[in-house]
Amino acid sequence: MGFILRRLGFYVVAFWLSITLNFLLPRLMPGDPVSRMLSRSQGRLDPDQIESLRRLLGVDARPWWEQYPEYLGRILSGDFGISISRFPTPVTEVIGSQLGWTLLLGATSLLFAVVIGNLLGILAAWRRGSFLDSFVPPFLVFIGSFPYFWLAMGLLWLFGVTLGWAPLRHAFSVGLVPGWNLAFIGDVAAHLVLPALSIVLVSVGGWMLAMRNTMIATNSEDYILMAEAKGLRPSRIMLRYAARNAMLPAVTNIGMSIGFIVGGALLTEVVFAYPGVGYQLMAAVQGLDYPLMQGMFLTITAAVLIANFLIDIIYVRLDPRVRVS
Repeated sequence: MGFILRRLGFYVVAFWLSITLNFLLPRLMPGDPVSRMLSRSQGRLDPDQIESLRRLLGVDARPWWEQYPEYLGRILSGDFGISISRFPTPVTEVIGSQLGWTLLLGATSLLFAVVIGNLLGILAAWRRGSFLDSFVPPFLVFIGSFPYFWLAMGLLWLFGVTLGWAPLRHAFSVGLVPGWNLAFIGDVAAHLVLPALSIVLVSVGGWMLAMRNTMIATNSEDYILMAEAKGLRPSRIMLRYAARNAMLPAVTNIGMSIGFIVGGALLTEVVFAYPGVGYQLMAAVQGLDYPLMQGMFLTITAAVLIANFLIDIIYVRLDPRVRVS
């Protein structure tokens, strides 16, 4: 319990720092976001309207120690302001309509990368010197050295444009009515294949290599030798004894990799025009929608912190030794 409370305190401080940084960034940037938006707009606003817009964005003439408590109160109450590019829609509604697609893409990619990478790592360590152990890890690590967006563009060109095996863009076909039916779910899955595949290919090599190295160290433990001396089946020793103990570092790696998976998902969404947070963030940057950008940055940070905290709780359940530390 003490470990969980310490970790919770750490994440609360990290979230407060992210809120503070989110508050300071638009105020430390050179120039005035309101002036930049007005320079790109063909319309004209009265001075009172301009001042109201400055107050809405938090760049008015008030000192920061007056704005900061107000900003904290609005954030803690779930009020991220009004989106400029999709006025008068609140930022929370814009993010809520896009967040589900990003979670679907990120969770699917992480699940497949973890499962496939760990299984390949277990088999490679158990059969040292085989083709799976000698050639597959370097090949996957080589694939993982490519940037997310570059690999995504390559897959899009090959399977979408050239071969025509997969949809080119969006999360489902135009004209299809969303609903919980097999037609819509199948169409969403078809649109999800290439974006998820690009993230899995980049990250699966790291999972395989990490599990392989951990399994090799675990295979030399005394309890593995004892299990072999008892005459247990090799498959049982591999899964019940070696892999079960080697999975503990993998749980920690899941928490560390969530941020990278989210970052990869944001870039991949832009390539495939996938209607998630990353694609909407790109539109917000192009439209100088500062409230929407701030809300998205804070939402992404909060999601990563919550996911890591849940991983810490799972790790405590898997390894009781952590509870007394």
